[in-house]
This record gives sequence, structure tokens and C-alpha cells, in this order.
Amino acid sequence: MDRLTLDRLFVAVLETGSFVAASGRMGVSSGQASKMLSRLEADLGVQLIKRTTRALSPTEIGLVYYERIKILLEEREALDSAIRQTAGAPSGKLRVTAPMSFGAVQLVPALLIFAEHYPGISVDISFSDRLVDLVEDGFDIAVRIGRLSDSSLIVRRLCDARLVTVASPDYVAIHGAPKRPEDLTQQTCIIDTNFRTPNTWVFRDAVSGQTIQVAVNGRLAFSNGEACLTAAQRSLGIAFLPSFIAGPKIREGKLVPLLSDFEPSALGIHVLYPPARHLAAKVRALSDFLSEYFKGLPEWDQGW
Repeated sequence: MDRLTLDRLFVAVLETGSFVAASGRMGVSSGQASKMLSRLEADLGVQLIKRTTRALSPTEIGLVYYERIKILLEEREALDSAIRQTAGAPSGKLRVTAPMSFGAVQLVPALLIFAEHYPGISVDISFSDRLVDLVEDGFDIAVRIGRLSDSSLIVRRLCDARLVTVASPDYVAIHGAPKRPEDLTQQTCIIDTNFRTPNTWVFRDAVSGQTIQVAVNGRLAFSNGEACLTAAQRSLGIAFLPSFIAGPKIREGKLVPLLSDFEPSALGIHVLYPPARHLAAKVRALSDFLSEYFKGLPEWDQGW
């Protein structure tokens, strides 16, 4: 009998606490399970488990061996799974985390197409503007927007996320359009509290490259870009939004872009995943799919 089977039997005995339960897991009789453990101990030349009529318990060296062999068995199973997935169609459960607005507005259509292309993969997506720890929170892959802090995660840039200043045509007709960022101090602004500095909007002069920071105020503040969009459409003020939210409404004529010569540098939209010696085929499949789907000029920036 091969050593791998003996090691798996030993792990099963410790985890179930009995030869009967372990034999059921392994598909052998309890008598065979006992003989297999004795064979393993003979091969190693040590006693791994103390046997009494009432209970089984690991010896000190048995516990050390269990902790090490458990890790090796798990790594072997992960490698087997990765190789099988590489050879065939990707499969398994894929947990994804993404920002609320981008996830709901732009990522969902992409994921629905991905699900059609990969029927063997089940996708569990969590929309949250909270920065989660992929490893600690059990996520396989993340979509994030903005400047990324240094980390050990693998990063692939998908496309740009522009920040645009917008208002409704009616608001501009009544209050006028700002000519320079500083003019916003005389306007009613709609505040998105998801930004790191919600009441300070940052612009960039397209001619000089100079950065301009403007303190803005307004009656309405939301921790959601789509809510800010709705308020701007209702002519309640000027909003500062990612173009993946505002772009479609600009194209429809429901919003007009302002201060185009002072648009700040674009942020990046990225896909991230933990480094792994053997990258799961399901993670690679989604990463490659999203890179292709969002390649080039994003759809939301076209036509205006």
C-alpha cells in the first residue's frame, strides 16, 4: 500500500478520533485501518498514536508529524486541483469583492457574460467600499479603483477611471457654468463622502500641469456615487463623479461635463489576487476575461 494512503489514514484517525470513523472516510474496514496505521508506524520507526480501550490520542512525535503531513497533503491536493483545472475547463467557486457603484453598474454585465462562458464556475460577489483583506476574508480576487498601496498582491490594470465634474443643463442655465475650479466656491456642490477628502476636489490644469485644490460645500452629501448622480440630474448641484457613473448620462444629454480643461489625472481600475505557486485556473480565467473585456477606451467614456 502506498505511503500517501497511509498518511491520509493517519490524518483521518486523528481528525475523527476513531478507527471506525476513519475507515468510513477512507473506504476500508476498521481492521484494515488499524493495520495501515501500524504499517505507517513501522515505516517511520516511531509510535504515532496511543491506543487504549477507551480512546486514541497522538504521541508527542505523532502530533508533530500530523501538523507537518497535514500541510503537505493539502498542498498536494491543491496542486492536483490546479493541474486538473489547467487540463480541463476551469471550475469551482470564485469569491469576488468589488466597489459598490462600479460593481453594480459596470462589473455585473461583465460577470454575467463570464458566467455564460464558464458554466463550471460559480461566482459569489460582494459589493463593498470597505477595503477588505483578500486572504483573511476568504476572497479569491478583487477589483479596486485608485492608487494602490504597496502589497504582496498580484495587480493587473484593467482601464482608466476618469473623474468628471457634471451638472444638469437646467442647473447650468440657472446658475451658470464655472470657468475655473476656483469658481466652485460660489456654486452648490454635491458631496461624495466616499472620497478621502470629500470637501476638497482636486483638479489638474491641462496646459500647465498644475494641481489645483478647491474647498467645496453643499447641502447634500452621500456615501454613494449613484445617489450623487441622481441629485445632479435633479438640478440640486454640481457633482464630481467617476466617468463610469456619469458617462452614460452625459451621452444621453441629462448631464453636461464642466471644467473639462481641468480634469484630474485618471485613476486606475485594477484586478488583484494573492500570489500563489499554482494559480487556480478559475482565478486566471476571470483575470484574463476582465482584462479583455475592459481593454481600450471604456464604453462609458465613448460618445461624448
